[in-house]
Amino acid sequence: MKRIKQLNSRLANQIAAGEVVERPASVVKELLENSLDSGSSRVEIVLENGGTRLIRIRDDGSGILKNDLQLALSRHATSKIEEVTDLEAVSTLGFRGEALASIASVSRLTLTSNATDEMQNGWKVVVTGEGMSAELSPAPHPRGSTVEVKDLFFNTPARRKFLRTERTELQRIEDIVRKMCLARPEVAFSLSHNGKALRQYPACHSVSELNRRVAAVFGGAFVENAVYVEEEKHGLQLRGWIGLPTYSRSQTDQQYFFVNDRTIRDKLVTHAVKQGYSGVIYHGRNPVFALFLSLDPALVDVNVHPTKHEVRFRESREVHDFIFRTIHRLLADLRPEDQVEQEQIGPAMVADSPPTQSSFKMGRVGYGGIGEAVQHYSRLLSGEQPAGEPLTQEQTDAADVPPLGFALCQLHGIYILAENVSGLVVVDMHAAHERITYERMKNASEHDGVKTQPLLVPISIPISAKEGGLVEEHIEHFQSLGFDIQLASEESLIVRGIPALLSLSNTEQLVRDVLSDFLEYGSTLRIQEHRDEICSTMACHGSVRANRRLTVPEMNALLRDLENTERGGQCNHGRPTWSALSVAELDGLFLRGR
Repeated sequence: MKRIKQLNSRLANQIAAGEVVERPASVVKELLENSLDSGSSRVEIVLENGGTRLIRIRDDGSGILKNDLQLALSRHATSKIEEVTDLEAVSTLGFRGEALASIASVSRLTLTSNATDEMQNGWKVVVTGEGMSAELSPAPHPRGSTVEVKDLFFNTPARRKFLRTERTELQRIEDIVRKMCLARPEVAFSLSHNGKALRQYPACHSVSELNRRVAAVFGGAFVENAVYVEEEKHGLQLRGWIGLPTYSRSQTDQQYFFVNDRTIRDKLVTHAVKQGYSGVIYHGRNPVFALFLSLDPALVDVNVHPTKHEVRFRESREVHDFIFRTIHRLLADLRPEDQVEQEQIGPAMVADSPPTQSSFKMGRVGYGGIGEAVQHYSRLLSGEQPAGEPLTQEQTDAADVPPLGFALCQLHGIYILAENVSGLVVVDMHAAHERITYERMKNASEHDGVKTQPLLVPISIPISAKEGGLVEEHIEHFQSLGFDIQLASEESLIVRGIPALLSLSNTEQLVRDVLSDFLEYGSTLRIQEHRDEICSTMACHGSVRANRRLTVPEMNALLRDLENTERGGQCNHGRPTWSALSVAELDGLFLRGR
């Protein structure tokens, strides 16, 4: 056996660097967090060779006192916490006091700072990873700090081999800067690489400037296809932007989530957002969003990962439900008039005044049961005209034209062509009818409540002790979901009844999936998902098919119902139900006015 020995400080710092400093982007992230914690209003980032040769970050923050400069490069030296209780409510981005020491151990680092308003009071300290000896000397510098990191991993060549191309490393740094820009709009950021200016993000002092920054990060198309979110409940606040379901991507590269302005990757949050978009986004596509969750720092643990990318919520179920329900309700409340209004206003005006939740009209359709919901459209398709048929376009004033307009004709038995105040509206007849029927069947199911179907032969399911504890903890929730279950022993569960809508499901697998959700997220949407799948299938098969000829009154009735249907912009599979072309766009197609 080898003898136990104390590691020298240099090796200990390099081991710590392996956890904190993975690549140049890691260095930029840690240094930017320090700059923002110091109260900076302007941050400049200068790079060479993707950050491997040089990373220089300069800020105008509070600066570091001369006598603290050398200490700042020591491990576990920080001004942000003093007692263990401070870890229970961390309000700063950094707090461990490891970043500078770790970076200095694998690079040639120079830290220059001034905590006064006199240029001549600046000081600098130079450290090389080989000896970790800090030399202090005068260096004129305005209030704030400059950290210069040269030759990253020069003394750990094995780490350098794992770096990607210069372009890839630069892209990773740009992503870090974009996230910081979204989190701190009041701060101005500039980024240059190899002597060339790449990004300029001026500080934001108005809504229009804020939206311009969002457009600079995501692209102008996102602002035109996004909805502003702002909701607060029980001490939780969610704000930011979510893309419309029709504005999605094949990758998850434009999904930014922040907790108290800290960018994180969290599976609970990802699951909640995904559920919020369920039923409206096309299969295989991913939503685009920038969301900011604010809550009491004491309710979230940020000290669970060396790079601080992960957090742990004290009330994870409450956070999950809050995010899910906010997004789910906001998307449900969108109506065609909201999108039509945005198209009429134009991109510039939309950027100056993002839509707010209060501007969306609420629409609900009430039915006594699923049978009545299906019969409604059975009567329509059999030729029976519904009550309250809307007037034709000739009979009404232009100001009263509804968002989707009035039907003109049917094209190839598939599309309804309608005219509104903006131009032409094209509606996919089957997709629109499918969403209308689907939402009415869901509302009917929710109105009727979840019924329990007793099993002829009770099923015994072997479970673990942990799962048994979950059953005891959530027994009332199971009952509300339509389950009739009880613990037979510490390792056995008896199922006597399941939700009636899911009577053909694999009972054991369904129970295990629900238990897994409770364990992972503190809640479950399995029953709702399965119910929605059944309603979706029934709605798809029960909706009007292609080549079904509709009269003009029937087409108008379909348009009016679509305008008052939740999530009416997409069918159950996430495909658009309608699209529009303005008169200006039509003019452009025919080169009118040129």
